[in-house]
Amino acid sequence: MHVEHLLGDDSLGLRLLWADSTVLRREISGVTVTDLEDPSRFVRPGEAVLSGLVWWRREDGAERAERFVAALRDAGAAVLLAGEETHGTVPADLVAACERHRVPLAAVPAHVLFRAITDTVYLRQWGELSRHHALPEQARGRLSRLLARDAGPDALLAAALAHLDRTTAYVLTPSGRTVAATPDAPALPAREAAALVEAGAVPVEAEAVSPYERWHLHLPDVTAVPPRMVQEIAAVLGRCQESAARRRAAEHQAADELGALLAVPDPDRGAVEAALRACGLLPEGPHRVLVAEARHEGQAEAALTEAAAHLPGPSAVSRLPDGQAFALIPAEPATDLAGTWSLVTACAPDTPVHAGTGTGSGTGAGPGPAPAPTVGTGGAAQARGPARGVEARGPGPGVGARGLSGALAEARWALASARTTSPGVSAVADSTGLDGLGALLTGIPAEVRAIYSSTVLGPLLRPSSASTAALLETLEVFLAHDGSWARTAEALHLHVNTVHYRVGRIERLTGRDLSRLPDRLDLWAALLCRPDHGSGTTP
Repeated sequence: MHVEHLLGDDSLGLRLLWADSTVLRREISGVTVTDLEDPSRFVRPGEAVLSGLVWWRREDGAERAERFVAALRDAGAAVLLAGEETHGTVPADLVAACERHRVPLAAVPAHVLFRAITDTVYLRQWGELSRHHALPEQARGRLSRLLARDAGPDALLAAALAHLDRTTAYVLTPSGRTVAATPDAPALPAREAAALVEAGAVPVEAEAVSPYERWHLHLPDVTAVPPRMVQEIAAVLGRCQESAARRRAAEHQAADELGALLAVPDPDRGAVEAALRACGLLPEGPHRVLVAEARHEGQAEAALTEAAAHLPGPSAVSRLPDGQAFALIPAEPATDLAGTWSLVTACAPDTPVHAGTGTGSGTGAGPGPAPAPTVGTGGAAQARGPARGVEARGPGPGVGARGLSGALAEARWALASARTTSPGVSAVADSTGLDGLGALLTGIPAEVRAIYSSTVLGPLLRPSSASTAALLETLEVFLAHDGSWARTAEALHLHVNTVHYRVGRIERLTGRDLSRLPDRLDLWAALLCRPDHGSGTTP
């Protein structure tokens, strides 16, 4: 099938925006749907690329369009089909970029489902194969009945391949979660499954599904199932995922009510317990609260949904009244939340998602003492490797209904810490990791930290002054060496009398007495709060 054949299908209503006769003759090998800013990892040569343009923004649209289209060109995409629903029309920036890079571009009207386009491509592509290369009529009928009963993907996958002896297949997400598998299929570790998806599993096209959750059909033996049959099975799974997404939207309404209760101080315990039961959760718990934020609307909620699906036991995901995404997840000490978060956020590495988790360990509601801190970071730099900075020990013990409001407050503080310490990459922070002054201060808003630092340090922060720079350095070293005159002098290669002189000047300029512990703590905190300090760790 060539590009011109697809554009000429009147039933789709595609509108050509740019192409010439040469590029119109490109052959289409398949279809991929993406709204990633950098789609190159998921686009294979000859594919038609469908995009809802969620990644495009008016303020820097030309730069984004240039990067997106250049990635399609480098990947060898046959044509870009841009949906009009998100922005009402296809931006002129995108048209210009496609013309520069010679990527054919057509607009997809808002009323046209992306699945209709993928079905058209694959039916045309495999239409010349003989009938025995498609699903048997008996299997089709059984699949239709299972879909009508809202059967899950495990049942559908088993029914679709029942007539083939000992065929192994998996339904996987990009983060390596196994959604379904044929009976007796060996279990796949998440990182191994994520690598298989990245290597080229068949995407399952479904409307209104985030890049974190999109299903992929993986066949270890690609010769075991004819190509046309694979596409038919993928289409059935797509309808299954759309049904699951609609059911989850209804479940989110119950979680919305729970979030509204937890967001107010001292909520009614009976109402909270009732809301937990409505979400399918036990009031006694134990639960952990997870909150998340991202640049794009809905992205944090989608990432939380996928992360929660990796974890054992029931969970609830929705938004708080202020729009912040939140989840209640099982309080499993052995759960590697940082590792899971790195896998999930690697599905969209160009758009960081920050998260924080609270266990209520500081409220007195949870059993036992709080364990050692756990802080994990993820993102493009470690998309498929172990999360850096992650303690092997587990998070806090979790809480029941009476401790959830406190756990939510802890999670929000941890979220602020994750934003501060890892502004450019995805990260998740556990509130039990706030075990020192530096870590504690990272949860305070940046504007407040800057004001405090300026107020306490005052003239020591004066720019372009060699003398104040020397005083600031002396203060840092003096406090780092526990106020020892001799060790400070040795570290700075100064005479001890010079250190005495500089400390005296610091005391006069700041109004603090460095022989007093409270004043030392004030100055130490002010150093940690400097805008250029960043991580909030020891100077």
